[in-house]
Amino acid sequence: MRGKTIGDQELALLQYVSEQGGATVGEVAAGFGEERGLARSTVLTMMERLRGKAYLQRKQVQGVYRYAATSGQDSVVQGAVASFVEKTLQGSVSPFVAFMSHKAEVSDQELAELEALVAQLQSRKRES
Repeated sequence: MRGKTIGDQELALLQYVSEQGGATVGEVAAGFGEERGLARSTVLTMMERLRGKAYLQRKQVQGVYRYAATSGQDSVVQGAVASFVEKTLQGSVSPFVAFMSHKAEVSDQELAELEALVAQLQSRKRES
């Protein structure tokens, strides 16, 4: 079931839970939902959907369910990016690279990471 995609709001909620190291619905409603104008019931629905998609798991602790991410934040973001590339860019990363080339501010670290990724892709291409 893990292949199901998640929306922007769900991704933000999942990242929040991951950053907290786990949380109850009440904690997420207070720390995440309030600033976004989300009711506690909406937060609960989102968390249960994420649990249904196997992105969150829950465990009862002292009578209250605590939710935790089933995988690291990097894995979740990678999945979201993959979904974006497949659905929005029809599998091509060229439009994204073109966007990055026009972006006014690319840090030295980001540029180094991009160069390393290109080198890795070139190396894999040579091997195949």
